[in-house]
Amino acid sequence: MKSMLIIGLGDFGHHLCHQLVKMKNEVMVIDKNESAIDDLKDVANSRLIADCTSRNVLEKIGVSNFDVCFVCIDADFKSCLIIVDLLKELGAKYVVSQTDDDTLAKFLLNNGADEIIYPNSDSAIRAAVKYSSEHIFDYVDLGADYSIYEITPIKEWVGKSIIESKIRQTYDTYIIGINDAGGRKKIMPSPNTVIRETDHLVVLANAKTVQRFLKKMD
Repeated sequence: MKSMLIIGLGDFGHHLCHQLVKMKNEVMVIDKNESAIDDLKDVANSRLIADCTSRNVLEKIGVSNFDVCFVCIDADFKSCLIIVDLLKELGAKYVVSQTDDDTLAKFLLNNGADEIIYPNSDSAIRAAVKYSSEHIFDYVDLGADYSIYEITPIKEWVGKSIIESKIRQTYDTYIIGINDAGGRKKIMPSPNTVIRETDHLVVLANAKTVQRFLKKMD
């Protein structure tokens, strides 16, 4: 479980809040309009009506205590830029900002954003899965409870070949790619490929199975 801050509750912020809470994270939401957060009173762990372009507001909530801060303001780029800058200045660990414009994304990254999300409901789900665990680096939903995940290997697999690890037989999970520490990618690796601790495994798996992996990793 992680502590998440969402600033700005438009459509994307709402989707993200629901998904993060669904994945058992603690979520605080902030918007300057009461109507934007009123329907999240039974969803978010805490809510605040405030203008986050104010340094005092961000200082009081202690942004450095959150694992990830999401800035989901899509209608006011100036405010978004100010908030991203303030968050990093006040010690935010990781700042993710939304935008639908490549040029604006460059400004946000130059101003302190660690990552950019291009918003829609699918990307909200993907972001929730990715940022809820230290062991998931990417996620693609395939429907029917199956998805593709990029994960770290659990200890029982390290040092074994794919076939020796018996991942498919034990977990009904298929390794379809390996990204190594040097950035090299292997698509459909040989069953004899040895799994290293520093590898990222790209797996096709059921969501419940991945939760079993995460418990072993944590």
